[in-house]
Amino acid sequence: MSVGIIMLVHTAFGRAEQVARHWAASGCPLVIHVDKAVPRKTYNAFVQALSDMSDVRFAPRHRCEWGTWGLVAATQGASEIMLRDFKDVRHVYLASGSCLPLRPVQELIDYLGKRPHTDFIESATTADVPWTIGGLDQERFTLRFPFSWRKNRYLFDKYVALQRLVRFKRRIPNGIVPHMGSQWWCLTRQTLSAILEDPERSVYDRYFSKVWIPDESYFQTLARQYSRQIESRSLTLSKFDYQGKPHIFYDDHLQLLRRSDCFVARKIWPFADRLYEAFLTDQASAMKRTEPNPGKIDRIFAKAVERRTRGRPGLYMQSRFPVEGRENGLTCAPYSVFEGFSDLFENFEPWLARMTGMRVHGHLFAPERAEFSDGQTVMNGALSDSAALRDYNPRAFLANLIWNTRGERQCFQMGPRDVLTDIEWDIVRDPNAQVSVISGAWAVPLFKSNANFSDIRREAAQLQRVESKHLEVLRSQWIKARVRIWTMAEFIEAPMEPLQTIIDEIGQQNLRGLAEVPRMADLTGFGQFLQNLKNQGMHPYVMGDFPVEQGMNEPQSSPRKPYLVR
Repeated sequence: MSVGIIMLVHTAFGRAEQVARHWAASGCPLVIHVDKAVPRKTYNAFVQALSDMSDVRFAPRHRCEWGTWGLVAATQGASEIMLRDFKDVRHVYLASGSCLPLRPVQELIDYLGKRPHTDFIESATTADVPWTIGGLDQERFTLRFPFSWRKNRYLFDKYVALQRLVRFKRRIPNGIVPHMGSQWWCLTRQTLSAILEDPERSVYDRYFSKVWIPDESYFQTLARQYSRQIESRSLTLSKFDYQGKPHIFYDDHLQLLRRSDCFVARKIWPFADRLYEAFLTDQASAMKRTEPNPGKIDRIFAKAVERRTRGRPGLYMQSRFPVEGRENGLTCAPYSVFEGFSDLFENFEPWLARMTGMRVHGHLFAPERAEFSDGQTVMNGALSDSAALRDYNPRAFLANLIWNTRGERQCFQMGPRDVLTDIEWDIVRDPNAQVSVISGAWAVPLFKSNANFSDIRREAAQLQRVESKHLEVLRSQWIKARVRIWTMAEFIEAPMEPLQTIIDEIGQQNLRGLAEVPRMADLTGFGQFLQNLKNQGMHPYVMGDFPVEQGMNEPQSSPRKPYLVR
């Protein structure tokens, strides 16, 4: 018995010739179809290159565009020549020019010789097919598809929508049950000839010519009509990504392909010299005699798909960006945001850096520039302090900052003077964020300024409007960040407890309490300042119930309460 090979070729003719000679060297006759889109000169050169091989035929050429009938017509024509010219062929194996035999061809011949009546073709009903992508499963058999999905996507979609609107539905001929599966099959002579010689073939051809992607349904459906025994699997290793695009195998996939134990694999990169050399010239060590088992490497592909679609939190990749929601989390590590602390305390940033050992920045989203720690203009990952570059995509700016400094917790300041519009929702919905707010502390720099009071009043009103809206975001039901909010009035009554809580949450446990506290700004007269704003018609409410007369030069230190451990 012999195995006949049908090859569908449209590119990489040097490799196709190499593989064709490899098949023929083991006694397999070939019928080759070359896409009609290939220039005549290239086609003639390919035919001439294989002219010395007596068991090679060339089929009439069809234009083979993805998803169209041309692929089926090309396969039909090649199959008819194979059955007509090579009478000793008992199995016909459909392959492409990018296929590569992984095991000695004789092993495939022996394997099929022991299974003379078995058809190897992936064939499942639409209800049982989990790999359909694009929203068309049963509809690909009940609607018409005269337009190319790749070349005329607009017309394709509009025509599908029109058919749905008018509730158009095609009749499936003779009650056949549509099946789907891989294009790459291996059929017995009996089954293949029955399909090609069926009296109703013209009816089937006319119907499937308007089915979407008929190369994955024509033979898969009709084989169920005539096959004595179907193994619903392909002998060709072919993997697809989450978008339905085939994986391409490169030189570094050598060991992976060997582990599959499959007879043939596709798609092989035409410049993968190592693969072609290993599997076409070193047959002794190519593969071992065993049952093909592509499932052995399925978990590797599953992990690859998961990594590509989900990725790692805080790392942007081409496959997930800029599609919102595919970034698998904005940031990769915890970080802390402080609002109002640098206004209320003098030298808060260096104090926090000493207490925690963390990287403490200024206002990263200040209008003028990103205030990196220690006055740096460029941070890890070549992040510039340019406000224009930062504001082009603030989400990516923050994600890249946290990613490029992972292993070191980042802390930064924020306030109503900053550019918050495009970043605040991202922060509050980020589980990695810890946000600590002293509302109304922005008034302290205004209080200490020597500006005209009318200007102070106008700026205070604007800042309060901004902070009020910002506080609404922080108190939203959609937040995932750890948020703590104190009014300025309640914070300064007992600042030690919230400071200790913040330090503990960052991760620097200090069981004996803080040995050093930041110096609070001199607030003498601040209450009267707020009253003056009220007198001018502006009501500063975000600070809380702040008394008019109270001296507050230093933070109030209350002794820690003793406790007993029983």
